[in-house]
Amino acid sequence: MTQPPLLTLLTERETAAGLAVERLREQIASLSDQLTAAETEVAELAVTRKTLLSLGGHLDTAPPADATIASPAYQQILAVLQHTTAPMRAKDICHALGTSTTAKDTENLRAKLKRLVARQILTEPEAGLFTLAPSSSAP
Repeated sequence: MTQPPLLTLLTERETAAGLAVERLREQIASLSDQLTAAETEVAELAVTRKTLLSLGGHLDTAPPADATIASPAYQQILAVLQHTTAPMRAKDICHALGTSTTAKDTENLRAKLKRLVARQILTEPEAGLFTLAPSSSAP
């Protein structure tokens, strides 16, 4: 029984590793999509709660904590923006967080920033530029 040449073994390992990388990227993309959907649902339910309470004449003086904004990812974003005086772009925030700046990662962060704008925690004074809202009580 002869052993395959070293280059053949290397090629096989490289192919297998490449397939594993692609499979993991697909799993990450799928999980990212699931996370975005879950975060959107949480936000929509919070808005629905607030609307129903206001229609019923009851103001929710102690609304439930927004689990999305309380999450470490959002707290890190807010911390970066608290330590700057100028509005920042999503890619610059990625750099400040030490995360990847690939298009997918930047767009995922931009979606989070847009959610914070929708909750009036951030403002977008100019397209693509984000800063803390003036009346923000963000931690």
